[in-house]
Amino acid sequence: MDFPWVYGIASMVIAYLVGSIPTSVWWGKSFFGIDVREHGSHNAGATNTFRVLGPKAGVPVLLIDILKGFLPVRILPNFSDLHADTGPWMWFRVALVLATVVGHLYPVFAGFKGGKGVATSLGGVLAVHPGAAAICIGVFAAVFLLSRYVSLGSLCAAIAFPLAVLLVFHETSPIKVGFGIALCVLVFFTHRQNIGRLIRGEENRMSLAGRREDTP
Repeated sequence: MDFPWVYGIASMVIAYLVGSIPTSVWWGKSFFGIDVREHGSHNAGATNTFRVLGPKAGVPVLLIDILKGFLPVRILPNFSDLHADTGPWMWFRVALVLATVVGHLYPVFAGFKGGKGVATSLGGVLAVHPGAAAICIGVFAAVFLLSRYVSLGSLCAAIAFPLAVLLVFHETSPIKVGFGIALCVLVFFTHRQNIGRLIRGEENRMSLAGRREDTP
C-alpha cells in the first residue's frame, strides 16, 4: 500500500499546530494575569508553571501538554488507509510525535520559544507504547521524590524509555527502538543547560507543592 503523502503531510502540520499551543502562556495570562516566561526559569513549560503559579495552574497545564502529544498520534492515523501495526503506520505515528514535540519546542503561536517537550513527549509515548510510558512515569516519580530535581527525573525517564522498549518489552522493531533513542537524545538536548547546572550543583530543587527550593 502506498503511503498517503498528502494526508500524512497535512496531519503533520496539524500535529505541529496542536503542539504549538502555548498552554502555560495562555493559561497564566488568562487566569492569573502572568506570563510565566517573564518569571522563574523563563521557560514556557509545565515545570516553570508549577514553579511560578503553583499546582492550580501547573496541573492543568501539565495535563493539556500531555494531551497535545497524545491526541494527534492517537486520532489522526485512524483516518488514513494504513493498516495498524505495519511499518508505514508506525513511521506515521512516530512522525506525528516528533511534529507535536517540535511544535511545543518552537511554537508558531508564541514566537517559536516554547518549553522543553517532556510532557508532550510523554503524551506521544502514551499513544505509541503505553507500557513503556508507565515505566517512564514510575522512574520520573521515584527520582523526583528522592532528589526533588525535575530535570534529573526527566533525564532518567528519557533513558528509561529506550531501555524499557528493548529490555522489558523485548521490542525488535527498528522503528520503535530508534524512536526511543531519538526521543531520549532530544530530551537530553533540550535539558543541556540543566545538565550543566546539575554537574555544578546549581540546579534548583522543587518542593512537592510545586515551589522552587533554592540549592544552598
